[in-house]
Amino acid sequence: MNDKDRYWDCLDQAMEASHGGRTDEALAWLDEALKAHPGGAEAHNGRGEILWDDAKIEEALYQFELATMADPKFVTAHLNRAELLIEEMGEFEQAIHHCDLLLSGGNETPRPDKGTEGEIYYLKSKSLFYLDDLQGALFLVRRALQTTGDVAVYRAFEGQIEFELGQLPEARRHLDHAVALDPESAHAVYHLGLVLERLDREDDAWRAFQQAFALDADHFPLPTAVSAEDFDQIAADALGDLPRSIREYALNVPCLIEDFPADDLVLGQNVSPQILGIFIGVPRTEAALTSQARDMDRVVLFKKNLEKVCRTRAELIEQIQITVKHEIGHYLGLDEDDLERLGLA
Repeated sequence: MNDKDRYWDCLDQAMEASHGGRTDEALAWLDEALKAHPGGAEAHNGRGEILWDDAKIEEALYQFELATMADPKFVTAHLNRAELLIEEMGEFEQAIHHCDLLLSGGNETPRPDKGTEGEIYYLKSKSLFYLDDLQGALFLVRRALQTTGDVAVYRAFEGQIEFELGQLPEARRHLDHAVALDPESAHAVYHLGLVLERLDREDDAWRAFQQAFALDADHFPLPTAVSAEDFDQIAADALGDLPRSIREYALNVPCLIEDFPADDLVLGQNVSPQILGIFIGVPRTEAALTSQARDMDRVVLFKKNLEKVCRTRAELIEQIQITVKHEIGHYLGLDEDDLERLGLA
């Protein structure tokens, strides 16, 4: 068997082992493949995918980079690299730059077909979404759909962005369609539940949350619901647990509890409908510069949003405490960098 045949045979063995969940065996076969062909882009990409699944992110990125250096036209490794930069490393600007290079179709990069072009638009859309450019993200995911036709993942992401923008009827229509295209998509089902909840379809929303949990319990846990009275007491305890020097200032700021952010916040001030809490008013550091009445200052906690991000009552108590401290920090004039440094971001 020559080296070329040996290389492809090892790749086949690695794929079979990987599909069978035998990752160590798969990596061993990929090592053998690289002995037969040290510049094998497919083998480096395969190693990257396995290492990514094993949460070895830096090592996975290195393998994807080796794959693209070995074969600059090997599009799968380019797409894997861009997605890893987005989902695992938060390198959104770098991912956008990489997507733009792929879309340019230059001599050193693969010329994308329609399916690949749609995937690149989608990845760039996700980067813009995480950078809070929701309109740009919506434009690009629609470009992906125009390029490829109906793809459930793209349609669901379109609905997710519309939900974040407060465009509930449009979000419901597109998420309904995404679920019809792929009933097993926990992401689409869960976000449909979020939309239904905001449209006061609570029973339908709860069924959607249960379905998403059944499909993917790790990423879409059921809300940890508590009574209104219990939530009030937890929030009061969180205020009472503030350091004395901060608590004295916080006494002047009422802490209100609502289920969700009001429409005027979502539509008028670009607040995420999933925000956990917010300080509304003028920070103490700016109070002397404005004539706004100080009795308008308030912290608002959003009960149902907080319940959704917690798996247990203990987690809910901890998250309420963090959120209260975070918003009181904004009242005191701390910015996001200050809050992150203090562990309150």
